[in-house]
Order: sequence, then structure tokens, then C-alpha cells
Amino acid sequence: MGYTFINISEHEESTEESTSYRKLWMWLWLVGIFALLTGCFFRWSGYLLVAGDTAPEHVDAAVVLQGSVASENARTAAAMELLQRGAANRVAISVPRESYWGEEIPPIARPYLEKKYGAELAERVDFCNTEPDLTSAQQEAQALGTCLKEHGWKSIVLLTSNYQSRRVGMIWRRTLAKADTSFYVSVEGVSDPDYQPRGWWRQRVYAKTWLRESAQLAWASL
Repeated sequence: MGYTFINISEHEESTEESTSYRKLWMWLWLVGIFALLTGCFFRWSGYLLVAGDTAPEHVDAAVVLQGSVASENARTAAAMELLQRGAANRVAISVPRESYWGEEIPPIARPYLEKKYGAELAERVDFCNTEPDLTSAQQEAQALGTCLKEHGWKSIVLLTSNYQSRRVGMIWRRTLAKADTSFYVSVEGVSDPDYQPRGWWRQRVYAKTWLRESAQLAWASL
């Protein structure tokens, strides 16, 4: 009668070694997945702030929203380009009722537009006055809504900074288009010196803009 001897210590060592390999591969998979997700986040998250609207071929008006001096210059240039190539009938520029020095802005702004873009295009620009202490996109949408309705415009394209475009479009559609279903709102994000979607984490100003706007977008979504 034969006997089979099993070395228990060797069997236990083999089992422990196999378990260790499984744990190692599991951790490698987790690290790999984490690295992939992190790479995707940094690669594409910058574009989450940018609206993916497809601008219509023609709108009643291109609306330039308020912002910094550099931002407004870029937005106005983009709006005047739409006007020049016939994609918009008019341009509406959001401005405070008066400057910090108590002067009305339209009489100052129109000669500037005539000098920069020509009298023919400047004549097709309207100014929508707002209160000087606007603090949110919703307030601006409400303030400009009256101006837009007075002109009888039903389709508009909003000119704002690229990083604000998704949030602004969301707020404007909620504020105006939802109240009047015949109103059509699209958004065109204009390149801004404060933000670049690609590689946004590499420069401090871009990263600050991303963090601030992401928080505002999340709040607007709620």
C-alpha cells in the first residue's frame, strides 16, 4: 500500500505567492485605470466649460455681453465679423447706463465703432442699457431681455468668453427661451486671454479661471 506525502509548508508558500501576485496585478490595474482617468481629465476637462453650440447661419442679432476690457474687445470684434458677413442683422452691445464718471456710454462708444469698423456697420449697432452693478449672468439676461423684446428679435447669438459659454447659454435659455418658446438662443465662445481649454492646468491664470468657472457652472446646474 503506497503513501503520498505533501509538504504543507511548500503548499502554503505557493498559495501565499499566488495571492501576492494577484494583489500586485490588482494594484497595477487600479494604478493604470487611475492614471488613464487622470490623463483624460486633464486632457478634456478644459472643454467642459465651453458650449458645443452650432451657431445658426443667420440670427436677428449678435449680443455682446459685458466683461473685462480685453474680453469685450474680442467679443465685439467677433460680433462685428458676424454682422459684416451677413450672419446677423444687428449687433446689440450690453453696456451700463452710464460710466463711472456719470457719462452716457453710447455717445462715446458709437464714434469709436465708426472709426474702427466704419460708419455703415456702426449704424447697425444697438446699445442695451443695464444697471452698473450687475453681479450675475442671470441679472444680465433679465436686464437685456426687455431690450431684445423691444427690438422684436427672436433669434440671437450670445458673444461671451469661451470659458463662460456653457454656463451663460444654460442661464439665458432658462431665463428667456423657457419663458418664450419662440425665442432662440445660441452661444459663441470667444477666445479669452484668461483661459485656454487645452493645457489649462499649466498656467496659473487658466487654472484659477477653470476652478472658479467650474464652481459657478455646478451652482448654475443645481
